[in-house]
Amino acid sequence: MPIRNFKIEIPNESLEDLSLRLRKTKWANQIPETGWSRGTDKDYLQALVDYWISGYDWRTQEKVFNQYPQYKCNIDGVDIHFFHIKGKGENPLPLILTHGWPDSFVRYQKIISRLTDPVSFGEDLSDSFDVIIPSLPGIGFSSILEPKGFNNSKVADLWVKLMTEKLGYTKFGAAGGDVGSGVTRYLAMHYPEHLIGIHLTDVGIIRQIMMSDDNKLSSEEKEYKRKAQQWIVQEGGYMSIQSTKPQTLAYALSDSPVGLAAWLVEKFYSWSDISKGFENKYSMDELLNNVMIYWLNNSIGASAMMYYENMHTLPPIGKITIPTGIALFAKDVLLPPKVWVEENLNLDQWSEIPRGGHFTAMEEPELFSNDICKFYRSLR
Repeated sequence: MPIRNFKIEIPNESLEDLSLRLRKTKWANQIPETGWSRGTDKDYLQALVDYWISGYDWRTQEKVFNQYPQYKCNIDGVDIHFFHIKGKGENPLPLILTHGWPDSFVRYQKIISRLTDPVSFGEDLSDSFDVIIPSLPGIGFSSILEPKGFNNSKVADLWVKLMTEKLGYTKFGAAGGDVGSGVTRYLAMHYPEHLIGIHLTDVGIIRQIMMSDDNKLSSEEKEYKRKAQQWIVQEGGYMSIQSTKPQTLAYALSDSPVGLAAWLVEKFYSWSDISKGFENKYSMDELLNNVMIYWLNNSIGASAMMYYENMHTLPPIGKITIPTGIALFAKDVLLPPKVWVEENLNLDQWSEIPRGGHFTAMEEPELFSNDICKFYRSLR
């Protein structure tokens, strides 16, 4: 099936239904003065919902998204939604960017112009990219074949077909964070002949270290294991639920927009660099845009199911041999030990970014795009 043009056009009925649900919210109680310590802060969430009802304008945001060329194509029975923005200049490098959870294509919105038109930001035209941003299967405007689930490896299979068979690229770069990091690494592992290099902002939870005896680990790896165990206990409840009983969770979050917002926004609070305040890190429009991508497409169930699939069906990744760039943002979660990275990836660039958290390109678009350009500059 050929590539077809796509525009986001949400029916009025869907927006009217959302408005009704928001206005009829049954609010949970909160123990006074607990703030964000036990989950999403009620005062902030109520302010966000008030703005959602009376200030947020989806139609305005829809027009912004539709300024970028976007498409759909069917690959192996799955309708993949993707942005494809051509870079300026004679020879832009094709680059596929893969988002994670609980974000969406919104993660990369701020860097599109920086990568496709670097001259307008005072950078060199030779750093131009063709930017491809697909939505993961079942998330946003990409479909999923129920009850078929997707793990990172299967998504990598779809992505290589998108880039080579549908878009006609023979060699390209790939970058990602969170789930997108896993997908990108499987691309590099299974299709090295098509990849000139990969750029990652994390490597997920390193199971190899977590399952190893301490006497077989370096001091750096032991410290990583200690921090990871602590993080899983304190922050990993969402992961335990989504990787074991995702369907149960899906019913509640597919029915309540406020519940969905609480589930997603809490991670932006917990995983971001909010040293200057959460309200100064993200506008309510930014957060709600991301929530709307999940709500309007009923995506939360499929996104949770991907955690289950990754936990139960994901094949192991071997050593990656193509050039790899690692950009570690200071306030991201579970920064990997360099010794492990050097042993398991062909490390070509190691960058320690002084600020920013898990949602790298949303939080620090200039620092992120600069690191991407620096890495691929020597590989073109």
